[in-house]
Order: sequence, then structure tokens, then C-alpha cells
Amino acid sequence: MAKKKSASSETSLVIVESPTKARTLSKFLGPGFTIEASIGHIRDLPESAKDVPKEYKQADWRHLGVNVHDNFRPIYVIPRQKAKQVRKLQQVLKKAKDLYLATDEDREGEAISWHLCEVLQPKVPVRRLVFHEITKEAVQEALEHPRQIDEALVRAQEARRIVDRLYGYEVSPLLWRKIGPRLSAGRVQSVAIRLIVERERQRMAFVPASYWDLLGVFAKATGETLQAALVSVQGRRIPTSRDFDPATGQLKDPSLFLLDESAANALCERLRQGEAVVRSVEEKPYLSRPYPPFTTSTLQQEANRKFGFTARRTMQAAQNLYESGHITYMRTDSTSLASVAVEAARQEVVGLFGPEYLAPEVRVYATKVKNAQEAHEAIRPAGHPFEHPDTLRGELGPDEEKLYELIWRRTLACQMADARGRTVAVTIELDDALFEVTGRIIDFPGYLRAYIEDPDDPQEANGNEKRLPSVSVGEKLQVESLEAKVHTTQPPPRYSEATLTRELEKRGIGRPSTYAAIIDTILARDYVFKRGSALVPTWTAFAVVQLLEQHLPELVDYDFTAEMEDELDAISRGELEHLDYLREFYFGKEHPGLKPQLEQKAAQINAREVGRIYIGQAPGPDNGPIYVRVGRYGPFLEHGNRRASLPEKMAPDELTAAAALKLLEQSQNGGQLLGVCP
Repeated sequence: MAKKKSASSETSLVIVESPTKARTLSKFLGPGFTIEASIGHIRDLPESAKDVPKEYKQADWRHLGVNVHDNFRPIYVIPRQKAKQVRKLQQVLKKAKDLYLATDEDREGEAISWHLCEVLQPKVPVRRLVFHEITKEAVQEALEHPRQIDEALVRAQEARRIVDRLYGYEVSPLLWRKIGPRLSAGRVQSVAIRLIVERERQRMAFVPASYWDLLGVFAKATGETLQAALVSVQGRRIPTSRDFDPATGQLKDPSLFLLDESAANALCERLRQGEAVVRSVEEKPYLSRPYPPFTTSTLQQEANRKFGFTARRTMQAAQNLYESGHITYMRTDSTSLASVAVEAARQEVVGLFGPEYLAPEVRVYATKVKNAQEAHEAIRPAGHPFEHPDTLRGELGPDEEKLYELIWRRTLACQMADARGRTVAVTIELDDALFEVTGRIIDFPGYLRAYIEDPDDPQEANGNEKRLPSVSVGEKLQVESLEAKVHTTQPPPRYSEATLTRELEKRGIGRPSTYAAIIDTILARDYVFKRGSALVPTWTAFAVVQLLEQHLPELVDYDFTAEMEDELDAISRGELEHLDYLREFYFGKEHPGLKPQLEQKAAQINAREVGRIYIGQAPGPDNGPIYVRVGRYGPFLEHGNRRASLPEKMAPDELTAAAALKLLEQSQNGGQLLGVCP
């Protein structure tokens, strides 16, 4: 008599990445499913030589974990901390009738599914489940239309992993030998550091300039006032900060009317005696359109600006929201929305704000993403109708609450009507001088009812920029006050996490899902430190960038790095063979390969030269160049035979030649006596 099958053997095994995602999925799948988590990747390249399997211990490529002589065959190992989970999955799989792989829909998720198949070697049918949001409807749709593992996506992820390993594990030892221990190089990381260092160089080379203008307060006969700034005298325009050369501090156009303090005060005294007349009033219609729904990078940028969140903190909160079923997948560079989401947003706009706030036509946002296979959807609230933020109060953590409301508002706003208003420019004539003031009046707020891009922008927060009293051409005004004001030009601002992310994305370098990890790495490796929200490069970063720019320029070339990203995308679309790409990158053909470049350069690089950054020239009898030297024990100042340590967290742009000489003198005098302990 045949044995009756146990109930457990009739269940389907579903594997996802995280326990949170497993719990959310269990709400929508019945008792016929067993849901387990892989807890991320179950295997990877060996982290160090001790993790390399015994049979490869003598290979010349063992430090890479990739056999570069045999079609770049990666050596995958199961980390010790994952062994227990793998054994558990193997046991559960023995009792399952089939296997569903429901990992995330991007390359990493595809690779995790592939690795699970390779390790578990299932003897039952295997199906790949893909959904963009963890809702009952989306999961049911995925179950009805499963697919096979996408080999092109897997190869693209593997090629990216191998390229990053070859870059990091081949270039980093060069930095250890020539600059200092524990340094690291990375395909995107090193380019990000170069951007930050280049901005600091601009700040170091910046020459500030001062200029003066006048600020006047003018009163109508009714007592209403308006404040206007001086724009020209005798037909000559007063300069603004953009009229000065940042490298010299000189005016670019000598015909402009540059005032110093005495001239500004004299002009002030002269003009006080004059009579002000409204010369012109110009009114123009104003239109502002809503922003597209969020991509990964725009969400990171907005959360940084509005809440001060780091990229890592934003992604952690977004991951929690996705895995608990509240938002769609949070790693995307697409701005498109599914038709059901557009309909849900439009219905909500009408319900909350009224039909006049709805865009007359459905708004469609074009995405710049080149990789069609990963251009899924923008980040939006999951399901339809959307959950109102108020219904989730107390259910979510504070970060998740803030982020969900931000996503919800942005999604509604993208289907709302334009904001409409008027810009008003008033020109006031006072003797031979012209003053101007502009204001903006919002007649219809449109999408601003739901979403204000910048809470610090008064024109958005309050619906107008400046409340200008009604004035007419030829109207006489009383000069209530006139004041001379000094301005100093400012160097270009340092990158913050948000602006660095925006710059990398604009240049096509890296992918949104990697930006948080890159910023974490450069902070952890002491290539940068934070001053407020600004990313300040260390002298070590200067030395590393100097070495790469001078000796391996292609590895930190912005266009070359962006092209690499395009080629990796082409592999995921099946348009480029991954082995051809890896051979070209490592051994070279049209481009000089990584391996021959390193072999050629290693002996040529002078450690003393690459670790030395020029600061300036000392004046007087003690002339000669002043350098910062980056040694094995940290950076220090060098001027001839003199040495001095540098204050910790001193920004490079603060180390002028004068400041360096002062530090050298203090060091020579044995420091400054602060007092004597009794």
C-alpha cells in the first residue's frame, strides 16, 4: 500500500531576502506556502586569503578570488555566518513540492535567486516571482505570471562584482605601498573622492572680493513701504558676486561700477537729498510645474535637505517601508508610474483638494534611464487607494513616518495642477541711480498645496516672495532710509551627501542603489569628514587622487567611469558579452588594461612625490615651497628642514601659506606655554 504524502510535502517554499519581507508576504499567502528568508546573499567572493578554498591557496590570483586566467571564473564561498541559514533552507526545501524565488526585482535580487539555485540544487520545479510592491494584488499577479531567472541580469551583476573586486584588490595594494596602510580604491568610490577633492582645490584657489551697494527703503504717501537694492549709477551696472573671477578676485568686466566703502557712503549721502520716482512696473505671468515622483537618488536628496537624513538612513527607512508593504520598490531610477497608481493619485487629489487642483491631463514623466529592464516604477505609496499618512501614525517609526508622508505628498503633487502667479519687478529712480525690487505673487497654489520642494523658500512656503504694495509709473516715493552694504564673494560650496549624489547621477557614475554605500565607505576610510552636512576631504584623499590622476588617470576619468556603467547596463540587456568586457577591462585591448597599467606604473611611482601636496611659497629670506606630506603616520607640514603637525579636522582650504608658516613657527618654538601646573 502506497504511503500517504504528508501535508508538509504539499507546500510551496518561497524564499525572500529578509525576515520582514517574509512576514509581510505571509499576510497574502495561505497555508500552502512556507516562507523563508535568505538574509541577503548566501555566498560571495572570499573576503580575504584565509577564506579561499584549499585547492586555490597556491594560485597567483588567490588574493582576488577570481581566476583571471580561466574566463574570470569567480570563486564563491558561503560565509561562516550564513552556513546555518543555508542548512535550514536545504532542510525546508526537501519537504517542498516546488520553489518560488521572490527576491527583489533588481540585479542583486536576481543574483541572490541564482545563487540560491546553485547552492540548494533544487530537484523540484523552480519559478521566479517578481513584484514591485508587496500587496495582495501584486503578489497574486506575480504567482499567476512567474518567470525563469534572467541570466543576463545575473551576468551583469556578476561582471559588476568582479570588476569592482579587480579594481579594489589590485589598486588598493598600490596605495598601501606608495601612501599608507588600510587605504582602499574603488571604481565609483575613487571618482567620488576626486569630485570632493576638486571642489576643495577650487576653494583653496579662490580669491575673495568685496563690493558695496546700497539698500533703500521707500515709502508711499499712504505709509506703505518697499525695500529695493541699488542696481546702477549713471547707467553703469553695480556688480554682483558672479561678476568676479574666482581665481583672481578681479572684476571680469571693468566697465561695471565697483564701489568701495568710502564711495558707497558718499553716494549714500548724495542720494538721500534726491526724490524717488517709480520708473517702471513690470508684471509677468508665472507658472510652476510639479516635480516628477521620486527615484532613489531624488528621494535621498530630498530627505537630506528636508530632514538631514544621510543616504544610509534614508535607504534604511525606505527598505523598512517597502518590506512592510507601504511603498513600492525603493531602488529605481525611473520616474514612471503604473496606470493604477496615476488613477489612485488623481482620485486622492480630487477628494482632498477639489477638482480644480487636478491636472487636466494625466502627467507622464519621461525617465532618463538607459536600462529598460530595470526601469520599473518610481517610488510611490503601495497599493490603491494609497494609505493616508494619518492612518499609519504610531504604526511606523519616526523616520518611516516622515519618509512615507514625503513620498505620498510627492506622488499626489505629480498629478496636480500647475501653480500660477505673477512676478512683479519695480524700478525706482533716485537722481542718477536705479533701484530694483522683485516679488512673486501666487494666484493659484496648485500642487504647492500638497508638496513644497524647499521649506526654506518663502515664495513657496507663504505663497509669495515679497508683498509689494501697489505702485504706478511716475509715482513719487519718500526716501525713508538708505544704507551702504558690503558683500564678499563666497567660494563654491562643498558637496553634501545630497549634492554629491546629484552630481554622480548627473554624470552617469554609479547607480542610485550604491550611493549610500559609497558615502559610508569614504567616511569610514577617513577620505572625508563631515562639517555640518558638508563633506570635507582629508589630505590622504588629496594624495590618493594625486596618485591616480598622475599615474592611472583613466581609472578616475569621469567619462570613462560613466562608459563602464553603460557597458554593464548593456550586459544586463544581453547586448554585450560579459567575458569580452572583463577581458578588455583587465588585460586591455582598445583601452590600456588594469593589469598591464599597474605592472608598468608600480616601479615608476615616486612615493615621496605623490604624497606631497603644494600649499604655497614662503615669503622673505625663508622662501621656498611649503608642502603637506602624507606619511604612514598621518599628514604633516614640511618647509625645507622644518616640520610641524597639523590640527585635527582642519579643512584643507584653511591651510594657507600664512597659516602654515604660523604652525611651523609654533612647532619650532616648542609650542605656546598656556600656564604652569602648581
